[in-house]
Amino acid sequence: MATYAHRFVVRAPLAAVATFHADSHALRRLTPPPVFVQFHQVGPLSEGSVAEFTLWLGPLPIYWVARHTHFDPLRGFTDNMVRGPLAHCVHRHDFVPLGPELTAVEDHMDYAYLPGLRGLRGRLLMSPFSLPILFAFRSFVTRRTVERAHQRRLRSAPAA
Repeated sequence: MATYAHRFVVRAPLAAVATFHADSHALRRLTPPPVFVQFHQVGPLSEGSVAEFTLWLGPLPIYWVARHTHFDPLRGFTDNMVRGPLAHCVHRHDFVPLGPELTAVEDHMDYAYLPGLRGLRGRLLMSPFSLPILFAFRSFVTRRTVERAHQRRLRSAPAA
C-alpha cells in the first residue's frame, strides 16, 4: 500500500475553505488539464453521498465511483473509492483552522494499484510523479478561488 500526504495553507477562514470543497462540482475545478471530468452522478457532499464520474486522460476514460464518509461540514471528509482504476484508494481531506483568517488543507491518501495491465490506468493517474503535480495544481486553484472570493466578501461588507 502506498501513501501520499500534502498540506497547504489558504488565507481565508475555515468556513470559506470548507464551503469551496463542499461544492459538488469542485472536482471539476481541482482537476488539472489535460484531464477532463465527466460527472454521471454527483450531489451535495454529505455522509454516504456518492460521486460517479469519468476522468478523461486524453482519449483514455477512467471510470470512478467514490463514497463520502467521516463527513464534518467544517473539518473535512473522506473519499472512499468504491469502483475505479485502483485496487484501493482512500483520500482524507482535513481542514484545520490556524487562525480566524488562515486555514490549512491536509490531504492524506492510501492507495494500491491493480496488478498487471489492469493497473495501468491507475499507475498513470496516481504515479509518484503525477501526484505532486496534481496536488500543486489543487493547492493553486483552491488558494486562488477561495482567497479571491473571501477578499470580495470583505470589500463588499458594510463598514462597522
